[in-house]
Amino acid sequence: MIKLSDAEWKIVSCLWDRGPMTITELTRLLKDSTGWSKNTIITLLKRMHEKKAVGFVQEDRAKRFYPLIDKTEAEVEETTSFLDRVYKGNVGLMISNLMNSRKLTQEEIKELRRILEED
Repeated sequence: MIKLSDAEWKIVSCLWDRGPMTITELTRLLKDSTGWSKNTIITLLKRMHEKKAVGFVQEDRAKRFYPLIDKTEAEVEETTSFLDRVYKGNVGLMISNLMNSRKLTQEEIKELRRILEED
């Protein structure tokens, strides 16, 4: 699976959520939250294209970028990588740590129970 940096996740998330976009559209969308310039977006997209994380179609003078990776597959891979790296694959330990540090709300705990009871 393709490894994405935090910056690349921001871009591919925009493409998953909003569909294909031009560099100008991405720059406009991400400028306030990231402060990134057009050149930063271009650099990130070039790197992502080399990784085969995004593709593009040429439209007149602009390229319209779209994701080449599946959102669900990328999320599962990233979650598994995080669990392996931080908790040696132990999801129970992660949940225990979240509960002990009071990072889970009562609503999130109810949701976890519901998910576990479904399976």
